[in-house]
Amino acid sequence: MIQTLKLDRRAFLKGTAGATLALPVLEVMGKEVTENTPRRFCALYTANGMSLPHAKHGIDEWSWFPRAEKDGKFVFGKSTEAFEPFRNQLSFMGGLYHPNGPKSDPHVCSDMWLTGAPLQDPKRDVYNSVALDQIVAKHTKQFCRQPSLVMSVDAGVGFLSRTGTISYSLTGKPIPAENNPRQIFNRLFRADRTSMETQRKKLQNRIKLVDAVLEQAKSLNQKLGKSDREKMDQYLTSLSEVEERLVASEKWIDIPLKKQDHSHLNLDAHSESDPSEYYRTMFDLIALAFDADITRSIAFMLNREDGMGISDTFPIKLGINHTHHNLSHAQDKDGQLNFAKYDHFLTKQLVHFFKRLQGYKDNLGNVLDNTIVLYGSGASTTHLPENLPTLVAGGANMGLNHGQYWRNGKTKMSNVFLSILHSMGIEENIFADSTKTAAGEIFTKV
Repeated sequence: MIQTLKLDRRAFLKGTAGATLALPVLEVMGKEVTENTPRRFCALYTANGMSLPHAKHGIDEWSWFPRAEKDGKFVFGKSTEAFEPFRNQLSFMGGLYHPNGPKSDPHVCSDMWLTGAPLQDPKRDVYNSVALDQIVAKHTKQFCRQPSLVMSVDAGVGFLSRTGTISYSLTGKPIPAENNPRQIFNRLFRADRTSMETQRKKLQNRIKLVDAVLEQAKSLNQKLGKSDREKMDQYLTSLSEVEERLVASEKWIDIPLKKQDHSHLNLDAHSESDPSEYYRTMFDLIALAFDADITRSIAFMLNREDGMGISDTFPIKLGINHTHHNLSHAQDKDGQLNFAKYDHFLTKQLVHFFKRLQGYKDNLGNVLDNTIVLYGSGASTTHLPENLPTLVAGGANMGLNHGQYWRNGKTKMSNVFLSILHSMGIEENIFADSTKTAAGEIFTKV
């Protein structure tokens, strides 16, 4: 009789340098491991808020938040009506806020969206704190090839109060985002020993250079300005992220990727051409990464605050004739209507994304059923950090109950974040300034 090899789920490999590495989840570990369906998280951020038209203009039907009900159900506004096929896979959430939001410069709302940190406090040694996506990454990275994927339209980190990333490390440092579809694809799907060795050599050379600079800078450290020290911190954080990715990839190098069809990808799409083609390509990459279980934590910044970056011109490219930031400040009927039309464009991009996730199958349900998607903004309109427009989608197999427009007065966003973590099976006791979980009507298993 042929015996089936079965490994303990706590099986480990001893690395050549003596490091102990957890084995990837393999078929030989048994059904109790391989049939444990992945739980994923995706954060999608759009700047400048959403269109919530003044009642005096008589265009309530264009509000991003639902303003009508029929037969006991909310009615989608025109800017979100494309979500209708996914009514039972999503919910709107009203009344959310970060207590530190009104205390801070309104332009830093994207910085704190996933962290809730007291950015207004000048006495803090570190400007920010850890972002929700990185808490998820900390708890899921052992199961997948990459700890996380951080994306934005403009890439990098931007600069203080005008950041180009929404992800912050466990020590509160901004994590550089990626924006080039081809580079993202190659990093996720084209890893091989040769390319890894080349990356490692480049990384080692950069680390040597940094070590040399730091050694020379010790005596000058007190003379360096705060901005220079922050730039060095950001550079070191970037190196750390690259190294962690390489270590994770090397553990999986001999495990084949899931076979997928990549023929629909347009890897030549870029942010300076067709906005729709660019967004859909980026969303396609996210969906493929989740389907192949390359990572279980992704953050994507669709737009930057205060008119920064190429995405501010996207409405103009779509024929709306105003920049995104300009539209967010509109007080007249036509301006608020045009703002809503751009919200409608973004809705259609998310519908494309949801369809992709729904089309990929897991051993239990589809990828959307096993992914919590958080979509929203750090302001309602005109940099107001209250009643943050928020939509939660997916997660049916994590107990999420949808088809709701949920609101319960003013509710801490961090309490909702704690509910997201608990729904994913991540039993953190607290996140940022949370005091308890929230929205049990949606997150039914917390």
